[in-house]
Amino acid sequence: MKIKFIGAAQEVTGSKHLITTDRGKRILLDCGMFQGKGLETDGLNRDLMFEAASVDHIILTHAHIDHAGLIPYMYKMGFRGSVVCTNATRDLCAIMLADSAFIQEHDTYTFNKRRAKKGLPLVTPIYTQEDARNCMNLFIGVPANMKFMIDDNIKVRFTNTGHMLGSGAANIQIIENGQIKRITYTGDIGRPVNRILAPPVPFPQADILITESTYGDRLHSSNEEAEEQMLKIVIETCVNKGGKLIIPSFSVGRTQEVVYALNNFFNAGKLPRVDIYVDSPLAVNATSVFRAHPECYNDDFHKVMATDPDPFGFNGLYYITRQQDSKKLNELKKPCVIISASGMMEAGRVKHHLANNISDPKNTILAVGYCSPITLGARILRGDREVSIHGNVYEVKADVRKLDSFSGHADYKEMIDYLGCQDKSALEKTFIVHGERETQKKYADTLSAEGYSNIEIPARGQEYTL
Repeated sequence: MKIKFIGAAQEVTGSKHLITTDRGKRILLDCGMFQGKGLETDGLNRDLMFEAASVDHIILTHAHIDHAGLIPYMYKMGFRGSVVCTNATRDLCAIMLADSAFIQEHDTYTFNKRRAKKGLPLVTPIYTQEDARNCMNLFIGVPANMKFMIDDNIKVRFTNTGHMLGSGAANIQIIENGQIKRITYTGDIGRPVNRILAPPVPFPQADILITESTYGDRLHSSNEEAEEQMLKIVIETCVNKGGKLIIPSFSVGRTQEVVYALNNFFNAGKLPRVDIYVDSPLAVNATSVFRAHPECYNDDFHKVMATDPDPFGFNGLYYITRQQDSKKLNELKKPCVIISASGMMEAGRVKHHLANNISDPKNTILAVGYCSPITLGARILRGDREVSIHGNVYEVKADVRKLDSFSGHADYKEMIDYLGCQDKSALEKTFIVHGERETQKKYADTLSAEGYSNIEIPARGQEYTL
């Protein structure tokens, strides 16, 4: 069999890895969108590098858009196979893919208005909300840890990675010529101590390992240290300076963790009396999905729920869904906290909040997750004094802060500990994906020092025989 690396190869978005068996079966591991490359992104997303209708199955590790976001496009282009994932991943995809489609349609409409004024031809969205709804008919939800027979020769089992609700390493067994080939694709690996989710668990021995490397060159601080630092930033910004704290945050996972941490400070009487707004319709819907999947929670979160029936809600916390209510936040003169998507500051309502607040030194921009190097978030974090938002240039006068430990990605030590369940001598090859090239090289050196061999860092489009 062969495997071709199509996305998240020496970069962190667009996860897609295509397995072709000797029998001609085609299995796509994840189907993610490329993000954060401006106009280049559109072309990368439309060029799948394979015929969508030729794919038999998509095995999906989790619902983040950089791993699942092109499934509606696959449907649009003729894919009618199955999408196999955990039950929680299926439920999250139902709302996240619809939201992604809405953004596609809205951004295309806005873009076309500018093109029409210039007499340029109009463009179409990559996919529509109808495509997003229809592709959900192809999803098959599977309980975590259950072996699922895709066909007589292909079996998959998802083991929890603790990265986001429903995330699971795909442990695949493929029978060829009477022999079993064991492939594990980790997807994204979570941290061993999560505020909400159960920790990653050991996975079955693999022959071929495909694993992420996002934070392959750094270590995170502890959760407790990050939470105390966030509380300090709330007090400094909203109480001492009388400003607004803008927290760009992914709607699924990071937002719930930030809200839960603030909820605990509220219960402990430490949170100052300041209004907190979650301005994201997707975050509101995702929080409902979180409430529906207690099987994904860790023990500590279950204990909190025994005395606090709603850890995602407290007095002074407001969920915003309507666009007109979101716009009203820009008119607020009093201090407040605004949590809004997207985490990389590339799209969504947070861009409006940044435009309205980034030039006021009383305010603070607090990043709580990973920002790809070419995104608006990365430009702000690296200290650019001017940034372009919606075509307008703004001076960056607000305080800019970052808390890495709110990230859902494990650091390099945590990833190595997670991979420790494997017998290194039994691994035929280890592929490193989902990371920036320089980070991957450092992580490969670390893995080599730990005793791993036959390590590959595939480039986009590179194909290997397994």
